[in-house]
Formats: sequence, structure tokens, C-alpha cells
Amino acid sequence: MMLWLGKEPLVLASQSKARQMLLAKAGITFESDPADIDERAIQASSGLSAPGDIAALLAREKALSVSNRRPTRYVIGADQTLASGSHIFNKPVGRAQAADQLRALASQRHELHTAIAVARAEKVLFEHVSIARLTMRPLVDAEIENYLTAAGDAVTSSVGAYQLEGLGIHLFERIEGDHFTILGLPLLELLAFLRSEGLLGI
Repeated sequence: MMLWLGKEPLVLASQSKARQMLLAKAGITFESDPADIDERAIQASSGLSAPGDIAALLAREKALSVSNRRPTRYVIGADQTLASGSHIFNKPVGRAQAADQLRALASQRHELHTAIAVARAEKVLFEHVSIARLTMRPLVDAEIENYLTAAGDAVTSSVGAYQLEGLGIHLFERIEGDHFTILGLPLLELLAFLRSEGLLGI
């Protein structure tokens, strides 16, 4: 029996390797079609300040953007916002900014707000936001520089300059929350929705 029961593959409006890996390992038939939106402009014009609300808005916009050109498909939009206190972080631009983010997060607990939205025919059918809390260990400049050198260009592909599934694990002393939320796709909630739509054989 095929696990994925949809007539057409799911569409992931993201180029995230971690999200693609999670869907593939869950046996979901999907295609990746990244949304082409200006996230920072949308965030700025929204007037939103709560990290969960920002993540939810961007996930919706990504899903709807791709659904506009693929109206017959189920489209997943996802976004992740990192907040430390009242400060919200975006993906670092270059190594120097990545180092600045790590210095700001060292010895601190921060929150990852991970949102997903599923759209079809330009209508949002499902939304969910999950939160994970992570405490970064104290870091001296030499450790930050060593980490940045070892991790390479990957540090600019994720907010906070780390991937927990890779070398970023060395930066932490405590993790509270769902593993899938941390990787950028609350998978249990997504699978429950897909199941409710009759799209899964299990």
C-alpha cells in the first residue's frame, strides 16, 4: 500500500534541506517549490511584534504564494522565528553577523517559534505554531570562531547561525521542546492534518 494517497505530490514551499529530509523520512511524496516573497518587507509592513505571530504570517504568505501557481495542490508553508527576550533575530548575512548573533545568544535561553500553514486553491486550510526553548552554553570568541570555520557557509542559512542537526549541537547545554519544531517543521501536527484529509495510508 502506498503511504501517500494524494493524487498529486505535496508541495513544500521551501528549499530547507532539513524540512525536505523530515518529509522524505516520513514517507511523504512531495516536491519542493520555494516561495518567492520578501519576508522582511512583509514582516515590517505587518506591524506585528510577537515572534509567533510573525512566523505564522510568513508561513501563510509562503503557502499562499505557491498555491497561487499550483492551485490543485496541497502546499506547505513554514517559517521559524528566533526570539531572545524582546529581540527577534533574522538569518545572519555573512560570517561577522553570524558571530554577533552567537555572542548575543551565548549563555542565554532563546525561543524558536516554528509555524506551518497548509494551503490549497489559494485558501489556508491548516495552521499551527510550536515553540521550543534552547539554552546556549557560554562561548568565548575562540570557540565561536572555531565553530564558524568548521560549519562554513551553513551558518548563514539558519536564524541563530546554527543547525542543531549538525555542528550546532556543540553550542547548547539544554534543549526543551519538540525535535521537529527545532528543525523547522512540526511534523506530528502536520501528519495529523494530512491524515484528517485522507492523504495518508497510516
